[in-house]
Amino acid sequence: MNVLTEDDLHLLETARAASEKAYCPHSHFYVGAAVETEIGVFRGCNIENDSYGLSMCAERVAIFTAVSAGAQIFTRLAVSCIDAAEDDSVDSKMPCGACRQVLAQFMPPTALVIIDGAGTFLLAELLPQPFRMNME
Repeated sequence: MNVLTEDDLHLLETARAASEKAYCPHSHFYVGAAVETEIGVFRGCNIENDSYGLSMCAERVAIFTAVSAGAQIFTRLAVSCIDAAEDDSVDSKMPCGACRQVLAQFMPPTALVIIDGAGTFLLAELLPQPFRMNME
């Protein structure tokens, strides 16, 4: 795992605190995220629904909350699952594909993504070729 700065650790602690608010009656997998923007840090937690397809991951809740508050510049994101055991597979701690695509929509490829228990990654490492709509 990469060495985290004091600012990285603070963002990660914010994500851990956000995970305590998760609504996850099905998976019991409490996940929190915190995204740093030009207007502040925004938190998100996973929110499950009985119709699984309507559930939302913590990373997307944090990003969408920031967007709805007017944020336009996203610099770093931290994500944590407080239920993950230290010896759990790193793969089980990584953001899902939908979250990676949303991150790529709003964050630059050089943005840092801090994943509790897995390390710090550039967004481009997590999703090297994101989908882009040709709007011309």
